[in-house]
Amino acid sequence: MSALTQPKTGYAPPDATLRPMRSIEYEALARVTKLLAAAWPKRKDDFPALADALHQNLTLWSTLAADVASTGNGLPASLRAQLFYLYEFSERHSRAVLDGQATVDVLIDINSAVMRGLRGHGGGA
Repeated sequence: MSALTQPKTGYAPPDATLRPMRSIEYEALARVTKLLAAAWPKRKDDFPALADALHQNLTLWSTLAADVASTGNGLPASLRAQLFYLYEFSERHSRAVLDGQATVDVLIDINSAVMRGLRGHGGGA
């Protein structure tokens, strides 16, 4: 079998094409939320872990913001605007956390609320 005829799915995680996007988004949010929650209590001894958790959270939110800002996004305009605002807020708040002026609590709350919304339990963005 030539490289051109080999299935491309061999290089992807086995269930990547079968999982709904909401599930993938939920897991990504859960992962960064767990990182934030774990890094916060250890911030004085391991500040780089906190900075990395904040960076990973912002990277995820940046990706979500780019998606909701695209013209092809099918979400309602008001929800897209709310999600983009959450990205902007997360960016500002993360700087405050790094400056020692805020905690990660509100970032965890935001992620958790969006996760509830993705699971259909209300409290989303």
